[in-house]
Amino acid sequence: MTYRRAAIPALTGGLLLTALLWWAGASAEALHLAGSNGVLGVEVTAELDRWLAPWSYAPTSFMSLGDAGRSGGTGDYLSLYTTAAQIRFAAVFASFVPGALLLVRRLPPVRGRVTASLLAVWAWGMVAGMLAMTVSAPWLIASMGHGSYRLLPQLSGVIASGRQMPVVAALVAAVVTVLVARVTAKGAGPVPQNIVPERATRLAATVGTAVIAVSLAVLSYGPVAAEIQMFSPHDGMFSEPGELLRQWLLLGFWDFPSSAGIGSWLVQRTADALLLAVVWVALRRLPVLLTRATLPAMALGAVGATVLGLLASRLLRIAVDDSGAPYGVPQLFAGLGDGLPAALLFGLVAGGAATVALRTAVGRAEAAGVPDVADVAGVAADRSAPSES
Repeated sequence: MTYRRAAIPALTGGLLLTALLWWAGASAEALHLAGSNGVLGVEVTAELDRWLAPWSYAPTSFMSLGDAGRSGGTGDYLSLYTTAAQIRFAAVFASFVPGALLLVRRLPPVRGRVTASLLAVWAWGMVAGMLAMTVSAPWLIASMGHGSYRLLPQLSGVIASGRQMPVVAALVAAVVTVLVARVTAKGAGPVPQNIVPERATRLAATVGTAVIAVSLAVLSYGPVAAEIQMFSPHDGMFSEPGELLRQWLLLGFWDFPSSAGIGSWLVQRTADALLLAVVWVALRRLPVLLTRATLPAMALGAVGATVLGLLASRLLRIAVDDSGAPYGVPQLFAGLGDGLPAALLFGLVAGGAATVALRTAVGRAEAAGVPDVADVAGVAADRSAPSES
């Protein structure tokens, strides 16, 4: 699929994702209406407000923020918050479109690729929401009136907020993106079917999964995670970076089980194993599904695989641990979207490592005389149909 054909669904999905998140933020005002606590319950209302407030364009609680309210410059702080909201929604669109464009072009939703394309775009939509919160965080923190106090922990808190709504909104945007892409793909010509040596795909999947396992099994181990959390090299505005490092380095947390909690420990480790299994299977299939296994496409595919693995592991934990059920559905699913910064970072590294491993294995297979494998990893001319160039 050409960039021109792929741009239409990518732009459509970006506009829809941005509109859905804006609508979700605007809906936060309804939670402050009289009687909302009585209808939904205090716990459910508070949890939904926590989900929606980060995407609100003008939160009703803004005027009561401590330092901003006492400083006499409330209008300036409100202007900063408005700027943060504008940057946030612009960043959602600007982050989603390039990733969706590349995914739709390299993973067109045609026969045999529809599900993979849908899942990849969905995962990238969640990442786009996290990136939007990250980009707008400095303005949001400044709007609170205490941007110079413990800046890095505040930055970590902002990045971790608002992660639940993009999970739902990105799914809707991904469905629409794929449907539009199927329409624009008509008449584009046949999509090439890559022939990849089995050994090469297994090696690439294993190398990429090993990178993810570094975060999940090594850095997330209790003593190591504690050292990262408590890391603080100096005083001042940029001190206490441990919480921010945890956001970007840890995909989970684990320690050896106690005598009373071995059952729960096994469940948690099963969820971790599911994450790694999802990543391995996705990276194993990715070189065959892509029209060409370029480094950017493999990197975005690995990010998507890591995000989907995190989501699968979280759903497994919810299915076997219903401790949040008495408090309502929002509390039960409050952990959706956890670990997205680390998934982005390690997914990119895993995709790069998998690409190197794939190209190395393909090069060896080509040297050994295995036919029709040279251009799979981009080491020879692209054999795509003319409409795919």
